[in-house]
Amino acid sequence: MQAKVVVIGSLNMDLVIRAPRLPRPGETLVGESFVTVPGGKGANQAVAVARLGSPVAMIGCVGDDAYGEQLRAGLLDEAIDCSGVQTVKGINSGIASILVDDHSQNAIVIVAGANGQLSPASVQALDALLLDAQVVVCQLEVPLPTVEYSLRRARELGCTVILNPAPAEAPLPAHWYALVDYLIPNESEARALTGVAVDSPGTAQIAARALCEAGVQNVIVTLGSQGVLWMGPDGVEHRPAYAVQAVDTTAAGDTLVGGFAAALARGQAPGEALRLAQAAAALSVTRQGAQPSIPMLADVERLMTP
Repeated sequence: MQAKVVVIGSLNMDLVIRAPRLPRPGETLVGESFVTVPGGKGANQAVAVARLGSPVAMIGCVGDDAYGEQLRAGLLDEAIDCSGVQTVKGINSGIASILVDDHSQNAIVIVAGANGQLSPASVQALDALLLDAQVVVCQLEVPLPTVEYSLRRARELGCTVILNPAPAEAPLPAHWYALVDYLIPNESEARALTGVAVDSPGTAQIAARALCEAGVQNVIVTLGSQGVLWMGPDGVEHRPAYAVQAVDTTAAGDTLVGGFAAALARGQAPGEALRLAQAAAALSVTRQGAQPSIPMLADVERLMTP
């Protein structure tokens, strides 16, 4: 099937350590467990789209190493179109070192590896994947010129454009905002983009208003256990989170982004798409790991059924 969603972004192998708490600077802690899990924000979001009901293609780069082979194989197992996943010779695949504590909070360090080789020319050469896509999803774990090209090309083609500005360390280039239909930051990313200390629905609304005034059509700020704050042309709405027992928050945001994209591509109204995305994210935090935690559509629909 022709992909209705194209995800342009990173593929990483996640190196996950569980420990009682996050270490202080200079401190050595004894960990509880270690696993390697396929991840990367782009790949996670592509898996979420696939499991939550829409055909999807992935555009990205892996290294010519064992991790690269595993990352590609994992996406193929999800029936994701990997014709846009390129293998870069002589460079390692991207990795993310993830520390998760007993309160399910995490600290993450990423090394781009092959993700840093995804260029605008690479995406341009794969234009056939974009031509019939309904939704294009980008993040910030690949070079920024590539993100900009992808946003601009998706806008030219009339696609719905979703940008998950992660990891954000500073405001985005001003001319990007008008290229984005849905900007989906978390609390720390919203603060990096606006300077507003986001820790509640009220402060999220202040940050979202600033981003809408900058030119974004819709802003969805994810607030963890406090739900999401959505601001768009029709106003502002705070949606509480589903009540679940969190085990690991890794990839919860990616699950929400992918679920939202999948639902939009299936023709659901944005409000219903966001409801499904929140339910999917809620289920994901009840499971460990990045891609292994992303639920199937049937599981999400059961959670949503009164």
